[in-house]
Amino acid sequence: MRAKRTTAALAGLLLTAGLSVALESSAQAAASCEGTYTIVVGGTGSSWNNDGFTGNIQQHVGYPTQIPNGASARAGVNELNRLVRDQRNACPGQHVKMGGYSLAAAVVHIWVTENWQTFGNVNAVLVSDPKRQGPPGANGGAVPFGGVIGTPLAGADKFFGNVPVKTICHWDYVCDESAGIWTYPQNHINNYPNDFNMDHHNDSANEVWYNGSWYPA
Repeated sequence: MRAKRTTAALAGLLLTAGLSVALESSAQAAASCEGTYTIVVGGTGSSWNNDGFTGNIQQHVGYPTQIPNGASARAGVNELNRLVRDQRNACPGQHVKMGGYSLAAAVVHIWVTENWQTFGNVNAVLVSDPKRQGPPGANGGAVPFGGVIGTPLAGADKFFGNVPVKTICHWDYVCDESAGIWTYPQNHINNYPNDFNMDHHNDSANEVWYNGSWYPA
């Protein structure tokens, strides 16, 4: 029993986003139909108004982030889906750019996998995705801890259909087991200084950035 509790605690720790703010919910102003609709999702322990993302962002997603497991990922996917579809209904021709970090990268990843066939004119940015499928490197941390964290967070894949997806992983065990567990949490927290600025990511990037090098998606 102690081993199971330790494994569960480690699984949660490996998906921590370096934030410990309690989840708060609050209404956000309706977004304009002009330009790109940029929506971001924060990682474990974040809140909609403190998720670390910067840039020209129209929407921050609030969801239960305190326990990183399949249930929290599902709640995040459902809320992301509600928000982007409400915006699409209001602004049918608007491009949607979505981004997520750590647990939230998995949220965005899952959303793309589940919705690419019914939702076009969208792209995604995944920073330290625990569901990242190698190569380059190895699969993300959601693979070895899959039995603890549960679906849909468990596992790794590249089921993105025709949606342009930019994946970023820099010597970080959460998105690459080959980095070694000893690199956590320092690399996971510190290796993405510029990647939280959504203005640095264009609306059509379909590529992998792995340990500072470019690879095709």
